Amino acid sequence: MDIAVSYHETVTKLQGLDLPAQGPFDRLEWYALLERPLFALAERGEERVVLPLQRENGTLTSLIYWFSFTWRPIGTSPECLKAIACDLRRKSAKIVLSPLPGEDGSVELVEQAFRDAGWLMLREPCDENHVLPVRDRSFEEYWADRPGKMRTTLKRKARKVEITILTHFDEAAWAEYRAVYESSWKPQEERADLLEAFARAEGAAGRIRLGIARAAGKPVAAQFWTVENGTAYIHKLAHIEAAKPLSAGTTLSA
Repeated sequence: MDIAVSYHETVTKLQGLDLPAQGPFDRLEWYALLERPLFALAERGEERVVLPLQRENGTLTSLIYWFSFTWRPIGTSPECLKAIACDLRRKSAKIVLSPLPGEDGSVELVEQAFRDAGWLMLREPCDENHVLPVRDRSFEEYWADRPGKMRTTLKRKARKVEITILTHFDEAAWAEYRAVYESSWKPQEERADLLEAFARAEGAAGRIRLGIARAAGKPVAAQFWTVENGTAYIHKLAHIEAAKPLSAGTTLSA
């Protein structure tokens, strides 16, 4: 059976397909938020792979936004991916695919498919994802292995802040997160609306973990996580610099 390759500039034509999502940046709902998409789709029977791309200065690149810390093909069929790689030779002389996670085999899958399709591949690190395997430990077991100074800090300072953790999107809590972030040392969000749309979607799906630490009723630290398929993803951490002696971020993480 032949493999059919097609290209689409919206997610509409892909929405009826049963596409697996390994993480928060693999879903069509995420890609629908981004601009100038070009989705390369390969299909053979029940096998399919989607490569979310964009055009950038005459080059095809991964369809990402700067806070998406993984990008990979949607689907794992090596033959479908190779078919896309072969067809893309008609579309561009250069393709930049990043950031491919190394911890799940995505780098090897893509590299092999493009080499087999005749591309010259250059591979280099672009960032680092810190991955903590839980290995069925309880939090108490994990915490017992942390440095004594960290455990002592939490014990001394945890009572100085009040913690709220939400599993749904909340307007007031998001406004507190924004206020903390804007008062922190971190650079201004260029597309705060995009991050909020992502957070709302994750909240509607029950995947969000939005944490606020308050001291004397005032928000001093905030964290935005999502949880799915047995993995917790840490998207945003921020604290007000003046409140650093409270170690509110440490308490909130714990």
